[in-house]
Amino acid sequence: MDNADLFLAEAADLLGERGFTRDREIIEPWLTDWRGRFKGEALGMASPASTEEVATFVRLCARHSVPIVPQGGNSGMSGGATPDASGTTVLLSLRRMNRIRSLDNDAGEVTCEAGVILQDLHEAAEERRLRFPLTLGGKGSATVGGLVSTNAGGTQVLRHGTMRNQVLGLEAVMADGSVLDTLTPLKKDNRGFDLKQVLIGSEGTLGIVTAATLRLLPEIGERKVIWVGQNSLQDARRLLLHFQNLAGDSLEGFEVIPAHSLAAVIDHLPYARSPVEGKHAWHALIELTSKAGETEALGALAEEILGKALDLGILNDAVIAANETQAEDFWLLRESIAPAERAIGPAMQHDISVSVSRMADFVDEISPTIEKRFPGTKAVAFGHLGDGNVHFHVLAPSGSTGGEWEHTQGKEISSYVHDLVTEWGGSISAEHGIGQIKRTELGRLGDPVALALMRSIKQALDPNGLLNPGKLVPLAQEGSTP
Repeated sequence: MDNADLFLAEAADLLGERGFTRDREIIEPWLTDWRGRFKGEALGMASPASTEEVATFVRLCARHSVPIVPQGGNSGMSGGATPDASGTTVLLSLRRMNRIRSLDNDAGEVTCEAGVILQDLHEAAEERRLRFPLTLGGKGSATVGGLVSTNAGGTQVLRHGTMRNQVLGLEAVMADGSVLDTLTPLKKDNRGFDLKQVLIGSEGTLGIVTAATLRLLPEIGERKVIWVGQNSLQDARRLLLHFQNLAGDSLEGFEVIPAHSLAAVIDHLPYARSPVEGKHAWHALIELTSKAGETEALGALAEEILGKALDLGILNDAVIAANETQAEDFWLLRESIAPAERAIGPAMQHDISVSVSRMADFVDEISPTIEKRFPGTKAVAFGHLGDGNVHFHVLAPSGSTGGEWEHTQGKEISSYVHDLVTEWGGSISAEHGIGQIKRTELGRLGDPVALALMRSIKQALDPNGLLNPGKLVPLAQEGSTP
């Protein structure tokens, strides 16, 4: 019996029929990333049911030198949870670890396992008249472990921050099978490095997140969702500052949508229509929230802010959603941009950020630059203006062949976009992670000191390179050429 066969036999014995499988039909859906860009192979798929089972399985993998690819909901955007094509790795699914261990109303804290789905977390909090202040389009499949491992963002970052801001404590299995337990939230703790922060955003390359203690907030009293039509992204920037000055902590979200994206969504969704009359070059989607008992004040505040903005000439038209159904319809328009664009044809999608104060200038300047350099393309930016993070998509020329264009001109376009973002002092990955799709680009454009430190940390915590190989951390020889 060779090493692989011995490992497989021990894994099956360790985890049992439910905990380890080689059944191709069961594993197949998890071998391709959500966007369909990467497909790999695996020796098998482990599905442990507890932290102790994860730790024991990791020790087994370490003993047999079997690489591990941790996986949550497999809804990532950068191929960070997909194995390579070698067939020598094993998938480690955390989906069976889906218990909410405790929820403390008074403290506003919840401890849940890595496989808890975000939507289920929302519902559990709502039952206690609390809320978890992070949401995104994939909330029905994204898991807590995946959100922590990628430092997920979403539409509420403007007020509440990324996943890093929500994590109060963490439990993780390290590369040698030891368990790091920092689940107990402490307001003050100066016992050296904050190790949970090292693991957050590390994409499973330093340790496997098995549980997290997260902060919860009181439920909102009411929200006001507003749709605004504007002449320019510069006006959207002015409107953002206007709302920040007058609404303060009531401002929950501020998204921007260009006319092209709205038109694509209206063509894509049955019965969809623009919330405002007339044609506008840009649109803004704004959400205000209030504490319980302050509902009347929120409505008056929204109307006052919009009235003053109209007097300042920084909006053309605006409508406040009349009810929750209409509010959800407004958000559906925003969340449907990506599928609407996919229906048009191939595109290169960039998740980028620059400083908040420069984002409008960045988009206005580089969009025509891209379209001039690559004739027939269309540059489209939308998303979280208040965070300095937009999804900058470059749509292929009409008639381009999907799957081919992305690997030829599309690849050249992405390198050029990343060059420009770096020149502006920005990031080539604002919230989707590096995974395998941007690893070479990070090596090419990343700060040499930062890259060296990342490699040193990886070597220290995972000296045999068994945790999620080929993801996030560029090799020393990577990145010398585009």
